Amino acid sequence: MDGLKQSLLGLCGIVEEQIESAVRAVVDRDATLADNVEANDNLIDQREVEIEEECLKILALYQPVAVDLRFIVAALKINNDLERMGDLAVNIAHKARALCEVPNFAVPFDLEGMWSKVRAMLRDALDCLVNTDAQLAREVCRRDEEVNELKHSIRRRAEQMMAESPELVVPLFKVVAIARNLERLADLSTNIAEDVIYMVEGQIARHRHAPDPESSE
Repeated sequence: MDGLKQSLLGLCGIVEEQIESAVRAVVDRDATLADNVEANDNLIDQREVEIEEECLKILALYQPVAVDLRFIVAALKINNDLERMGDLAVNIAHKARALCEVPNFAVPFDLEGMWSKVRAMLRDALDCLVNTDAQLAREVCRRDEEVNELKHSIRRRAEQMMAESPELVVPLFKVVAIARNLERLADLSTNIAEDVIYMVEGQIARHRHAPDPESSE
């Protein structure tokens, strides 16, 4: 089980680096960096397959039950979510390359700040997994709303700027799409946290923010 945890943490590190590079490509108008993100996506796909095979091997050989079985189920879901995060990094890189072709356009929003919040959620979600910390997992779920509000704020301001400067409609649409991808990354981090709650407590928390059992005492 410890080896599987390390495999998931290793995949998370690769995914985080991919997203970091994609966001940096947007901010710095770096088409080469965007291309590198796309080129490295196959590594994430390969690692996802390896981890899935590792999970299935454990199920077949050891027939885990109770907490160990829930860990394997959670690991399979988390593995899939991390692969989807890698795909979102590629989506951001695509937008970054397109924005590089727009002369004299600087992104007018703090996408790095938004990514910083998402990155903290992702790291905490994986810490929850390592430390089987359902309380921290619930905190990660609550922070998702902050990122949602940032996305809405960027969209509202972009709409105002489009009305004032119609020539910026196309690049601003791409920036809004990037913000939407970052918000989706926060959703996937929340999914991971919810899977940890399931692993620790046997409580399915997806599609709702699971209340802390201690809060009702």
